[in-house]
Formats: sequence, structure tokens, C-alpha cells
Amino acid sequence: MNETQSTATNPLLESSVFPAFDRIRAEHVAPAMRQILNELDVELQLLEAHAQPTWTGLVEPLERLGDRLRVTWGIVGHLMGVKNSEELRRAYEEMQPEIVQFFMRLGQSQTVYQALQKLRNSAAWENCDATQQRIVEVLLRDAELSGVGLQGEKKERFNAIQQELAELSTQFSNHVLDATKAFALTLEDPQDVEGLPTSLLHVAAQAAREAGTPDATVESGPWRITLDYPSFMPFMAHSRRRGLRERLYRASITRASSSDLDNAPLIARILQLRQEMAALLGYGSFAELSLASKMAPDVPTVESFLEELRQASLAAAQQDLEDQRQCAAAAGAPEAAGLRHWDLPFWAERQREQQYDFSEEALRPYFPLPRVLDGLFALARHLFGVRIEAADGDVPIWQEDVRFFRIYDERDQEIAAFYLDPYSRPAEKRGGAWMDECVGRSRLLAPSGQSVRRPVAYLICNQTPPVGDQPSLMSFTELRTLFHEFGHGLHHMLTAVEYGMAAGINNVDWDAVELPSQFMENWCYHRETLLGMSAHVETGEPLPDDLYGKLCAARHYRAGSLMLRQLSFGLIDLALHHHHDPHGTESAFDLQRRLAPLTSVLPPLPEDRFLCGFGHIFAGGYAAGYYSYKWAEVLSADAFAAFEEAGVDDPRAVAAVGRRYRETILALGGSRPPMEIFQAFRGREPATTALLRHAGLAA
Repeated sequence: MNETQSTATNPLLESSVFPAFDRIRAEHVAPAMRQILNELDVELQLLEAHAQPTWTGLVEPLERLGDRLRVTWGIVGHLMGVKNSEELRRAYEEMQPEIVQFFMRLGQSQTVYQALQKLRNSAAWENCDATQQRIVEVLLRDAELSGVGLQGEKKERFNAIQQELAELSTQFSNHVLDATKAFALTLEDPQDVEGLPTSLLHVAAQAAREAGTPDATVESGPWRITLDYPSFMPFMAHSRRRGLRERLYRASITRASSSDLDNAPLIARILQLRQEMAALLGYGSFAELSLASKMAPDVPTVESFLEELRQASLAAAQQDLEDQRQCAAAAGAPEAAGLRHWDLPFWAERQREQQYDFSEEALRPYFPLPRVLDGLFALARHLFGVRIEAADGDVPIWQEDVRFFRIYDERDQEIAAFYLDPYSRPAEKRGGAWMDECVGRSRLLAPSGQSVRRPVAYLICNQTPPVGDQPSLMSFTELRTLFHEFGHGLHHMLTAVEYGMAAGINNVDWDAVELPSQFMENWCYHRETLLGMSAHVETGEPLPDDLYGKLCAARHYRAGSLMLRQLSFGLIDLALHHHHDPHGTESAFDLQRRLAPLTSVLPPLPEDRFLCGFGHIFAGGYAAGYYSYKWAEVLSADAFAAFEEAGVDDPRAVAAVGRRYRETILALGGSRPPMEIFQAFRGREPATTALLRHAGLAA
């Protein structure tokens, strides 16, 4: 079949808001993307030939151009994350250079850039509303960061760097996925699984069956333990076999660091290219370039912020280690005198069980996913006045476990929709959890018969899958993750902005985008919310009050260690992109070891290569921006404090503050600078007080 014939029935070219996931195949990618690129190239030439320095004559055509390519290529990128295959990888890698090339051509168009400048300097500027003006200002800034001011050899070199970075990012991500799939501990001796919770044994037996041992059972094994989070973390916390914990830990910190999956050379090259790109644009470091489009004003501000939190958490983390040593010693453990990295999760969980008389595993039976979703949607209705209804079967899906939901406002008008892909599938789905756009809200791009195109989101988690006839039983960590991604989804879906370029998460400074997600996590500790979404899988009983009390008492447990861990990621990220010489003798791993004493209570192992799996900064959007998690957590904790001040157990007060939160933080999206939006909600600038109080680290 030639490309001309294949585009006639290509599902990637269909105009529906909901992609034909049941029919999209790898062979559709190249023909569809090439047809779109050809059409958009003609449209861009026409725009450049007739560019008018007006909103309708310039910015609206730009929205159409960018949206069509982002939406279709976004479908392909989405499938790379949730339905990865060799065929899809080849198609993606074939088209990626052409996609990057078009985006660079669009971003570096002198004609478009000059027309935007004319619009900003014209009399028509005063007729643009505040959102339109912010969009134009950001378009100008982004064009400058895309190299619009470069000429000749510098421009050619900049574009070559962009292409190579895109390819390296994809390679990095694929290496991590392949390395995760390649490792497994297959256990056959019942003594090797002593102490493991039943939920993990179910997962491990199911993994063994899927890997080719059809007679694997929970009772007799074999049991397959992997580096996938729902397998790795419970094993590290509960396995009594110290040697097996060590093997799993060493595998995790050396993932994607050897043979043909080694990401170390990619890291070195990525850092070199980023530094060179920053220099071409006139910046002293890639971190300075990164912060040019973020809420934080400069590198010293971020460093000072991270140091404030480090000072607040270091002593607590050191005490956490001493407490675990004492716990191990009291149990007569021979390793008590010298705890190693693979001991900390195990003894931390034993200490939690002793100190608070419960474990995370004890909570699982109370949180079957269907009940959790009911509670989450009830909370959204109470806070924000929206109704969420299941609509499974209404649209095509990419995997049988994927759910689909529609969102309605107070007038029962549909305003948004989302897909939920909840379960871990390590053979084809990358780890972690994320929210992404399917399509965004836009009046300009409204389908026929509608006044606005309604936003649609992808919510992706990697929680414990169902086993047998039982639903997925969620750990508290998995529950918080679901709330987190749902918060991102609300930011995308409850926007009131009708200009696509500033609707939802679009145009939001990167270090503010985590505010709505981390805000939602706070409700996991709210009594009425948590008990309302709990129902024991066998008895239907809600979470007992005493267990809820223990959970809340344990909220501050190891807060210093958990804070310090996040800070370590932020500090190494910033140092690599600001202080590190990628051409010097000190490697990225040397720098990691040099910084370790600042944020680690145990020195890293000599072979530690965790950076080889650090996809956030080498294959995602967090390069020189990982600090954003903590930066936004200050905003989110302070935002939740508004509910606490109003009376978090007063339904009317909560609903009133919730509507104000929706009308500002969620509704305004990227239409205004995030500090302005936060102040519109809170009445003042944010402070770290609430974050440190919530973490139990306040002085």
C-alpha cells in the first residue's frame, strides 16, 4: 500500500476529538504525519505571505497550525507511553526529525516574529484583552528561546542540537523501559517470600504466569519480582531476605547503565548539547535558559529556596536513620550496626508498624479502585460543583482496562472528558504516572454545532492491577498518586479560558503547574473524604476510626527523609545544568557523589547510576526544573491552608473556598502569570509556613 492510498482511510487523519485507538496502528503514523506536515507547510507559507499584525490575522492561524500538529503527534506520543512496541518505536523515530524540523521552522519564522512585534507595538494592542496580550508576549519569548534571532551557522548548529536532543530523549526513555522489562527475580523457594504481603504475592504470581509459567500460584509460586513500582516497593519494604533486597536495590540503581542500554553516554551528550544551546542563545548555563520561562526569577533564588528546605529537613532525616538503627537493633538484626540502602525501606516499615501499629498493606483492602473513584468524584462535586459520570464504551480505547468519563457542570452541561488508564503494564507501558492533553479547550477550534471544543485528558497511573475477581486494591501511596494526577486533569479540564494557547495547563509556567496536583493530595488525609471513599473489599465496612487516626499520626513519619530525597533530585538537576562542566574531567556521576553529603544520610554506592533512569530531566520536561515539585508544593500547601482557615470540616465553608479555587487557580489557566492567579485566590503571596507545618518540620 503506498502512502497516498493509505491516507484515505488513515484513522490518525480523522477529525474526531476522540482518537480511533481501536484502529490506529504503527503503519498509520508516517503516512498521516507526512500528509499533515505537507498541508501545514502550505498553510505556514500562506501565513508568512499574508501575515497581518492582528489577532485574527496572525494569532488565530498560529493556534490552528500548532494545534493540529500537537494533537495528532500527541496521539502517537501517548501510545508510545502506554502501548509501546518495536513497530511503533520505529515509526516514531522515523517521523520525529521531521516533526522537530517543522516546529523549529514555525518557531524561527522571522515573518511571524516580526508580525507579533508589530501587533504588540500597534494601536490594536490596546484592544487585545489581558489574556491575548499574555499569549502574544509568551509567543515572542518562546520564539526568542527557539532561536529566532540566530543566523547562518549559529542557526544551523542550534537546529542540529534540537534534532539530536529529541532523538537522545527518545533513546533514553526506551532504554529505561527495556532495562525495566529485562530484569526480574524469579523466586521458587517459599522461604524467599516470607513476610511479603498477600497483595504482592498475587501480583508476583500473575507476573510469573504472564512471563510464561501458566501454573504459577499465590501459594506455591513461582513468584516474579520486577523493578516495576507495584512490585519493587512492597518487596523492599517487606522482604525478610536481606540478600534479595540487596540484589533488587542494586538492579534499580544500575538500571539502563550497561551494554547496549547504557544511558551514561547519552547523559554526557545531552548535557553538552544543552550547554551549547544555552550559549548560542546568550545564556550562561542551561539552567538560566530554563528559568527564562519559569516563575522563579533566577538560579540564586532557586538555590536559596532549596537550601531553606534542606536546612529544615536534614536533622530530621538523620534522626530517621538513627531511629531505624535502633529498631533493627531491638529486633536483634545483625545489620543494625551498619544499615545499608536496601535495609532502609524494610526497617522504616517495621518501625512504622511498631510506632503507629499499622502498615500500608493493612489499608489496601479498604481502598478498592471503584470505591476510591466514587469518593474522588464526590469530592470534586463538593469542592468544584462538577458531576463526573462513567461513559465506558462511548469512545475507542487502547487497552481493555482503560476507563472513560465525562464531566458536567452545575447546569448539567458537558464541559470535559477524560480517559483513565490505571494499572501497571511493564511490558508496554512506561513507569510513573502522568496527565496529558488529548485536546484542549478552544473556541476557535470548536467542532461543528458546538460553541467551544471541550478539553479531553489522559490520566495515566501504574498502580497494582486487579488479581482474579478482585478489583485493584490500592495502597495509600497509589491513592495519593491518583489524586495527584486527577488534580492535573482538573487544571486542564475545568479551565474557563477559551483561547487554546492559554487554556488549562497551556501557557502555565512550569514551576507552577504542579500546584493543582499537589493540592489534591491534601484531601487524602481529610477524614470525611478518606472514610467516604473506603469500603473493605470483603465486608464493605469503611476504614475504622482508629486506623484513620494511625494514618494521620504517621503523616509526618520520615518527613525529613522524604523531603530530603526530593531536594536531592532538585539539587543534582540544578547543579548539572548550572555548575557542571560537561566537557570537564568530573562526570555527572562524580558530581552526584560530591553533592550526596548535602542530602543523603548514607553515601551512594560506588556503582550507583540512578541518573541513568532519571527520565524526568533527561527524557521529560523537568531539565533544570525538578525543583518545581517543591516550589509548587509551597503554593499547594498554602492554597490548602485557605480551606483549613475557613474550616476544613465545615461543608459550606469548604464549598465556598472550593468555588473560589476553581474560579482562580483552575479556571484562569495560563491566562495570567501564576503569581497573580495565586494572589487572586489567596489574597497575598505564598509562604513556606504551611508546607513545613504539613510536613511536621516547622520550627
